[in-house]
Amino acid sequence: MPEAAQRIHPLEDRVFGGNGVSLAPLDACERISLRAEEKATAGLGKAIGVSLPKKPGTSATKGEVSALWIGPDEWFVTAPEGTNLESKLNKVKTGLYSAVSINHRNTAIVISGANAVNALNSGCPRDLSLEAFPVGACSRTMLAKAEIILWRNAENEFRIECWRSFSDYVWKYLIDAARCA
Repeated sequence: MPEAAQRIHPLEDRVFGGNGVSLAPLDACERISLRAEEKATAGLGKAIGVSLPKKPGTSATKGEVSALWIGPDEWFVTAPEGTNLESKLNKVKTGLYSAVSINHRNTAIVISGANAVNALNSGCPRDLSLEAFPVGACSRTMLAKAEIILWRNAENEFRIECWRSFSDYVWKYLIDAARCA
């Protein structure tokens, strides 16, 4: 019997640290692209165990499940592998919604350190000051020429979600930006 295929992380074994910036790829996780009308949001939040944020650019986390508001009627939901978010969401019977697994499409990078904001601002048009982009803020935006989801986890730490096919480009861009930060 043939062995089951195993997913290889696109940034496996990569780390970077220098000039006040650290980069690390995150382990695989469950990711859901969730679109929903208002009357479905309460039931969807209950199904995954975290209320979906209603305010633009905010996030909500309970335990290891997080929901990010990234557009009108659109959330990006993450949880540890094996959580079966998609099956939990697909049991909700109230309102119209779409829950699509994007586990294999995306990957994540954590950028942290005293110069993380400087490195990000070299290619991101967002104002990343704490006043404009506080801890918990999130946004679909650009980093150089790649679309990303940017999520501030701490004062000097961000999670970057990008398509796997852009991950090498994003990683190398961030290293170059960190060296100049």
